[in-house]
Amino acid sequence: MDRFEPNLRIPGPTALPPTVREAGARQMINHRGPEFAAMLARITEGMKPYFGTTGDVAVLSCAGTGGLEAAVVNTLSPRDRVLGVSIGSFGDRFAKIASVYGADVVKLDVAWGQAADPVAVREAIERQGPFRAALLTHNETSTGVMNPIPELAAAIREVNADTLILVDSVSALGAVPFAMDEWGIDLVVTGSQKAWMAAPGLAMVAASDRGWAAMETARMPRFYLDLRRHRDSHAEGQTPWTPALAVLYQVDEGLRLMQAEGADGVFARHEACAAAARAGLAALGFELFADPRFASRTVTCVRIPEGVDWKSVNAGVRRRGVVLAGGQGKLTGKVFRLGHLGSVTVEEILGAIGALESVLIEHGRDVEPGSAVGTAQAAALESLGVGRRAAATA
Repeated sequence: MDRFEPNLRIPGPTALPPTVREAGARQMINHRGPEFAAMLARITEGMKPYFGTTGDVAVLSCAGTGGLEAAVVNTLSPRDRVLGVSIGSFGDRFAKIASVYGADVVKLDVAWGQAADPVAVREAIERQGPFRAALLTHNETSTGVMNPIPELAAAIREVNADTLILVDSVSALGAVPFAMDEWGIDLVVTGSQKAWMAAPGLAMVAASDRGWAAMETARMPRFYLDLRRHRDSHAEGQTPWTPALAVLYQVDEGLRLMQAEGADGVFARHEACAAAARAGLAALGFELFADPRFASRTVTCVRIPEGVDWKSVNAGVRRRGVVLAGGQGKLTGKVFRLGHLGSVTVEEILGAIGALESVLIEHGRDVEPGSAVGTAQAAALESLGVGRRAAATA
């Protein structure tokens, strides 16, 4: 066993706060009893402001991919034409799920590292539509890109107001603002192991009135993932099947911590951590893989420069207690990723940058000791407005 807990800087599962870990160790309760009903109500109601909806939220015992499958099978029928807008590995997965269930998927593949262009999406619908649904990824962890969801949704609605808009926000919701009702989104999926500061095992799904109505006519097979069963069961304070109770305990506690911090505080903290990560990595000579205009606020992806032995550098960073994520798919060996979501603090990001700085110096890279950490800290303070406030009061 390690003497020290690692600084887990991957884009999920995220590190758990102490009280969340303690919550997961609680004794089981009757999942058909009043204590469970009260907890489920706290969770579903507490999540609505983060979804930006007044509609129902369903809690499923499965991973985020299960939530994406639920999004597809509950709203679509075989042979429905679907536009799969993919900006990376998880966009490909969303489209693949729809294909497996018999949807006629038309892919709009965006170069990895770029966000989807609303104009290109609108033109794809005009040229190849109409489509029953469009599949969008809010935050693509494989590339570190965050899509402009409101603009993409508006472009879709301009062409066809009846197209269902299904959004994978597994790695963004809860960490950044989202306005599902205002933006006209029909279904949104998130997962417990990301911004919600809990273990893997739950997917949370919200649907609009149009989304719920689509479920009445959809003909793809569903049983365990039937969202209508979950909604109806939730109304009675239960889940249709045995829930992942320990994870529910953790999500309940994670939400309590988020509510104590306040949504604005949660969002500002994530913004500051993202600013620190980007600035610190750039100061170390790493090039941002994502288009800077659409860089993710929950994970930063950078290119591995020529001459850097990443395996050796990564091993050195791990020895210092920092765990980073490598590239996925076709980016394996070409990039690495630093996650900053969930219970993350600026201090943890500075620690990760400091570890990388030390290892790179050991490997003979031209890095001034302390410079990257200082740059990262300055960026975080600027994001939080500390520098501006200090100047204003001087």
